[in-house]
Amino acid sequence: MKRPPRDDWNPGAYARFRDLRLRPALDLLAAVERMGGGDVIDLGCGSGAMGGALAARAPGHRVIGVDSSPAMLEKARHAAGYDTLQQADISDWYPLRAPGLVFANASLHWIGDHATLMPRLAEMLGQGGTLAVQLPNQNNAPSHRVWLSLAEEYFPGRVDRAGTPAILPPVTYEELLSPLGAFRMWETEYYQRLSAEGDGHPVRRFTESTFARPVLEALAPDERAQLIEAYEAAMARAYPVRADGSVLFPFRRLFFTLSR
Repeated sequence: MKRPPRDDWNPGAYARFRDLRLRPALDLLAAVERMGGGDVIDLGCGSGAMGGALAARAPGHRVIGVDSSPAMLEKARHAAGYDTLQQADISDWYPLRAPGLVFANASLHWIGDHATLMPRLAEMLGQGGTLAVQLPNQNNAPSHRVWLSLAEEYFPGRVDRAGTPAILPPVTYEELLSPLGAFRMWETEYYQRLSAEGDGHPVRRFTESTFARPVLEALAPDERAQLIEAYEAAMARAYPVRADGSVLFPFRRLFFTLSR
């Protein structure tokens, strides 16, 4: 199932926490033990933050960035490392030839039907190729859960949960992918220190450019303001602000690799 269309990404808002978002991507790349002889695909490349690292890790391979966002791809055109960029919906994208590495960092949770998607991506790989995936696994935490619960409380039926990112239970990925090759899976909880934000709670600023995008897009401006006010109050209790305005924000991420 494809997600419904939405406004384009805001590269500036996403880049606000660039270093915190980049660390899991680098950890995922460090866990790739081998790759086949085909292209390296940065699937959901965004603004291109991983282009240089992927090119350095795979000398002699073509590095191809794929993303559905024109705004993000425009930023990626100025990033190092890519041989070419493609605008495409991941749910129906297919490579021209078998990749040596399909690298998907924090992108596939926006795509539905993982039971079909993940085996399809694995079966694209060439001999010795690897699928490497990182998925935010934060939906049960207050930072994410409260956006949806408050939206339903204040504006019942207005936010379509099918438009918000989600993943399957980890055991399901193991059952889907372990028969297809050498499968490894692990989870990391990152304790992130978010700096003070003069115009809002730091957790609100972190989540509104990603998870909360489809929630806020479904509302009128005055409704957004009402929801944000209620969310800020909830975040002040869940993630207390320190004297310097910062908060400690635990964020859980699921990783797995599959080598054919």
